[in-house]
Amino acid sequence: MLVGFDGEGAGAGELTWAQLGIWQTMVRTGLSMNIGGVVAVPPGTTPDEMARLLRYLVSRHPALRTRLRLRPDARPEQVVSAAGEVPLDIVDDESPDELLRRYESAPFDHEHEWPVRMGVVCRDGAVTHVVIAYCHLAVDGFGIDALVRDMPNMDPATGEPTAPPPGLTPLDMAQRQRTPSDLRQSQKSLRYWERLLRSIPTDRFGGLGEPQEPRYREFVLRSPALHNAVRTVADRTGVGSGYVLLAAYAVALARLTGSPTSVAQLVVNNRFRPGFADAVSQSTQLGLCVIDVPDPAGDLDEVVVRGFNAATNAFMHGYYDPLAHNDLLARVAADRGEVDIAVIVNDRSRFPAEVSATPGPTETRWGEQADALDAGLNISFDSTDDAVEVTVRADTHRLSPKSIESLAREIEAVTLEAAAQRS
Repeated sequence: MLVGFDGEGAGAGELTWAQLGIWQTMVRTGLSMNIGGVVAVPPGTTPDEMARLLRYLVSRHPALRTRLRLRPDARPEQVVSAAGEVPLDIVDDESPDELLRRYESAPFDHEHEWPVRMGVVCRDGAVTHVVIAYCHLAVDGFGIDALVRDMPNMDPATGEPTAPPPGLTPLDMAQRQRTPSDLRQSQKSLRYWERLLRSIPTDRFGGLGEPQEPRYREFVLRSPALHNAVRTVADRTGVGSGYVLLAAYAVALARLTGSPTSVAQLVVNNRFRPGFADAVSQSTQLGLCVIDVPDPAGDLDEVVVRGFNAATNAFMHGYYDPLAHNDLLARVAADRGEVDIAVIVNDRSRFPAEVSATPGPTETRWGEQADALDAGLNISFDSTDDAVEVTVRADTHRLSPKSIESLAREIEAVTLEAAAQRS
């Protein structure tokens, strides 16, 4: 089914800083980096209702009507269309998760394909699920949250909006990032990066690699006990749970490598910047976070406080021109050799108010093997109502499979030890 759309804000312009950063990663790694999900729908939902929702979303949000204009020897431009048609797939008796896998694994044709794929899954003629995936150039996870918050502004009978669209558009952002105030912020961020890049050790993993084929491995640890322990330490220290997990990573890495300096690039959502909070866009960049762990066997609470301060600095300095950032990395490498900062920590966890009195056992598994990754080490934290899931993806040239598993288990152990010591 083809769904027609029309909306305001057509035009063309430069990519935003966040879009350009994601684009560079896609080109460097060959990864699609698509993001999406599966939603079970109420009984009685019809394909026409899903078509109405898709029309509303694409018409209302220019990010979902944006394609690229690729130019030889120049950065791409984003092109927002005023009208067009976007496919809505209607599939029978297919696994929703399998459809999502297909949507997420297939790269978008950035010049010709709209940056959203939606499918309606039917069983016995009835709609059971909607599956949707987005190009990461169009939205990040926080942009998807903004989309969801905006859905109640659709009149269910007509499909028309009942309120003005929220937040800046990507073209608005790109234009703002050429203003003197935003360029000053970029320069300030890069001065912060340079100070750290010139002071931290250049090596990150101390010869722990054991090259494998495929090169990149994934280990997943799901722990209800870690869920409770994080809440205990967070309540005791008065900071958010994400800072506890970051501190646990820092201590675990210090124990594994023997280095007292733990480094990570944090995913900075930049949603605290004016006009960004409700923007349906890609606005994330990376911020450099350095945490000193002089005593890996010491008090985790102290590392949590240091981690909070270091992360706050990273968040405040995660807004910059990626081309100027590339130049900075090259200058530093020319002066002192390449500084290995290829570590990304992404906290996506959300914790409920209560903890479980009787947590279940920890579960572990080896995940996908791959030929490409967006970093040498990528750690993500996710949560359910009763468990934290730690996913460690790493380059075996840097960390052996044994070290990958040890790092995940050590994150759990560090936090459980700290929760027990003062409980």
